Amino acid sequence: MALPEENLDDVIASLVDEGSDGAEEVQPSAELKDTDADPVVLTERAARQINKIKVNENLEDSLYLRVAVEGGGCSGLSYKLGFDIKTDEDKIIESQGLEIVIDPKHLMYLNGIQIDYPDGLDARGFTFNNPNASESCGCGSSFAV
Repeated sequence: MALPEENLDDVIASLVDEGSDGAEEVQPSAELKDTDADPVVLTERAARQINKIKVNENLEDSLYLRVAVEGGGCSGLSYKLGFDIKTDEDKIIESQGLEIVIDPKHLMYLNGIQIDYPDGLDARGFTFNNPNASESCGCGSSFAV
């Protein structure tokens, strides 16, 4: 399990490199998607909530929605969702009229993910449906591949 203070590059390296204890090399799951489909898809409800947050927080138009992963959480990797500036390395995609920035290093973990925002009595908040996750924690905010 990754510790929260580890950076993402170290976590990714530990998932794809041979361990220092001589363990067999671990490769990402063969089920990781590499398609022409949008790597991140927002549902209409999620897009509405993101727009609402941007307006309520009076955020600048120059900020993009960033979807990312980081080391930590119950299952090893956690989802990160927030507003950020675009860097030269970022990939920009569009979903539901919103531009989303993603660091290309994160794409192998996010490709095909659907982000929703249920707002019913039994569930409220952003949820992540990730076809690449081999397991998820109970709250759905972390995953493993």
